[in-house]
Amino acid sequence: MSDDLNLHCPLPLRDHPAVQMAHGGGGRMMRQLIESLFLPAFSTPPSAFRLPPSFPNALAVGSRLNELLSPLPSPLSPASPPHDSAILEIGGQKLAFTTDTFVVSPLFFPGGDIGKLAVFGTVNDLAMAGAKPLYLSAGFVLEEGLPMDVLQRIVASMAAAAAECGVKIVTGDTKVVDRGKGDGIFINTAGVGLVPEGIEILPRRVAPGDAILVSGDLGRHGMAVMSVREGLGFEGDIQSDCANLAGLVESLLDLGVNLHCLRDLTRGGLAAALNEIALDMNLGMELDEWKIPVTEPVVAACEILGLDPLYVANEGRLVAFVAAEVADEALAIMAEHPTAVGPAIVGRVAKEPAGTVVLTNPFGGGRIVDLLSGEQLPRIC
Repeated sequence: MSDDLNLHCPLPLRDHPAVQMAHGGGGRMMRQLIESLFLPAFSTPPSAFRLPPSFPNALAVGSRLNELLSPLPSPLSPASPPHDSAILEIGGQKLAFTTDTFVVSPLFFPGGDIGKLAVFGTVNDLAMAGAKPLYLSAGFVLEEGLPMDVLQRIVASMAAAAAECGVKIVTGDTKVVDRGKGDGIFINTAGVGLVPEGIEILPRRVAPGDAILVSGDLGRHGMAVMSVREGLGFEGDIQSDCANLAGLVESLLDLGVNLHCLRDLTRGGLAAALNEIALDMNLGMELDEWKIPVTEPVVAACEILGLDPLYVANEGRLVAFVAAEVADEALAIMAEHPTAVGPAIVGRVAKEPAGTVVLTNPFGGGRIVDLLSGEQLPRIC
């Protein structure tokens, strides 16, 4: 195992005078950064914005959201919690708009690469709003000295992924930084998609009694990246689950499944996605440990590294919240789709304990699955 393997214990460390890796890890520190800095800055007129005096401890400052930082307001919720995409109404139509930046190391890993990841990741964010992805932008930050054949391979992978998703890359930008200051290549993508009339897939629609479904086994992407990054020889071939989820969502919608909310399970894994919605909507989440699909190679790898698969990143898995009466129908549709590998109903939404995710084992015991305060995995997307 290499000396720079940098796993962090999830300690409640919140006061940092400088940015930490955990601020981008999808856990508590990232949520804190967004709520106490970005949201108040971008949802308030510039003349009125002042950095909160208690920053970075002001966890509740981000409550003043405008329409561009949250889904469209409604009588149910005038200030809805953030989603994977912003939903914008233009000329009587609803557009989903999202952006993402990819800094994964290594650039190539079992089952994918940074180019494929960039396209699929952005398309998936649009799909989580029920949108049909249409157009992407691509911004490249290239490090001086990056081999041209590596760049060609990544660009070709992006082109193939875009063709698979039925989207076009229509604009972009390229910058080059000095040798040693860019880690090869960073890619930023933004995407727009059209939300069909009548589709509302939003966190505010999650309700007590909803079934919680995952579209497949968890943790493969994080473990695949880690195996190459750290030179770990795990028993069994662990391939990233990197995949386009737009087709799966379209199948569910075409067959009439009423999807309340969707999240793709990237940084922070299933644990982060459920905690975000539980906290935003003041609801409880109940998970059945024995129903959560995780392959044996991933379980073994996580045990070796002392990791919990619930927190490990995925790049081709989603969690769906649907009314209990249509859960079996949704599961059957998922099982027929090639990107859903071993889908399962893994739990339910409850009123209590509000803002908390509880994992129950087969013997009736339970534990709280909290947001991580530190960083579990380095650079997985």
